[in-house]
Amino acid sequence: MHKHGGDDESVSTSPEDLRAFEVATRDLVGVALRSIEGGDVDVTLPQLRLLMVLSEEGTVSSSQAARALGVAASTVTRLADRLLASGHLRRGADRSNRSVVTLDSTARGRAVVEQVNARRQDELRRILDQLDPTERSDCAATLRRIHECLDGTSTPPALSSLLR
Repeated sequence: MHKHGGDDESVSTSPEDLRAFEVATRDLVGVALRSIEGGDVDVTLPQLRLLMVLSEEGTVSSSQAARALGVAASTVTRLADRLLASGHLRRGADRSNRSVVTLDSTARGRAVVEQVNARRQDELRRILDQLDPTERSDCAATLRRIHECLDGTSTPPALSSLLR
């Protein structure tokens, strides 16, 4: 078992600790999902995930978007069709290969992503402000360490950005 921080003790995670992390995971997913509810966010979660990819990566090909989302190209095409119709997305063509379809957010699409991110940050700040500064700092350090242990393998990039 990996030892961290010079601990000599190497024990398995207790069922109580595991349960606490399961509950925290569910709670944090709830925070992320609530950030898209209500207000004037007029896209679905799958559409938002595509907009998040475009927000992080800029203009991408449909196939790059599909890989980032972990879905089939046909799924991206359907999402893009709806987002194009609603004014959240632009389609284009790669200059070096006209057969490659590119996707990019419009100002409306970027505004949705910014609104969702702001709501999520507001709710997290409200929750975290209730913790003692030392508790908050310790928790943040532990979460950073968990992120290091995951090494980017746990969540598709678009969902990662929603949960970030």
